[in-house]
Amino acid sequence: MSESIRLSEAFWDNRYQNNETGWDIGTISTPLKTYIDQLTDTDLKILIPGAGNAYEAEYLWHNGFKNVTVVDWSKTALSNIKNRVPDFPKSQLIHGDFFELQSAFDLILEQTFFCAINPNLRQQYANKVHQLLEDNGKLVGLLFNDKLNNEHPPFGGSKPEYVNYFKPLFELEIIEPCYNSIASRDGRELFIKFNKT
Repeated sequence: MSESIRLSEAFWDNRYQNNETGWDIGTISTPLKTYIDQLTDTDLKILIPGAGNAYEAEYLWHNGFKNVTVVDWSKTALSNIKNRVPDFPKSQLIHGDFFELQSAFDLILEQTFFCAINPNLRQQYANKVHQLLEDNGKLVGLLFNDKLNNEHPPFGGSKPEYVNYFKPLFELEIIEPCYNSIASRDGRELFIKFNKT
């Protein structure tokens, strides 16, 4: 498999242009909605990497969280967000590479980005999240606890693998089977809450 071709900017934008987005559930996922609903500090600086249509960003925005940044390779996906949420600041919709971001955030939300990148980049992802988070910042979200695919995204993984990547950098407060996954992912997801150390 040629990762450079298959997982390029053009690859992902074509998927959105052609509605080949089987991972897109059309709304915020239940686990992230449940987590967001208990947040009280609407001033948090939040990043959603590889957000695609970013229903999480839309939900946050409509619930008073105005410091939300989305980064994605797909111009089409970013346009979709802007069309749904016209007052979402264009400066907070970044067309670019997550690994090239230079900023600082209190919270990074993980939703189907980690499983979409080349698995060879997973340690780099953990390092980059650590770099982007403020002291005491958090990485929260979902990781697949399933083998899935080897040749194309979504790429699966397991709790022991993830612990290897993240434990040297974070306090792994939660990495447990998700109790409120959507039906198609039930029993196949881990909910994570990692605190920057």
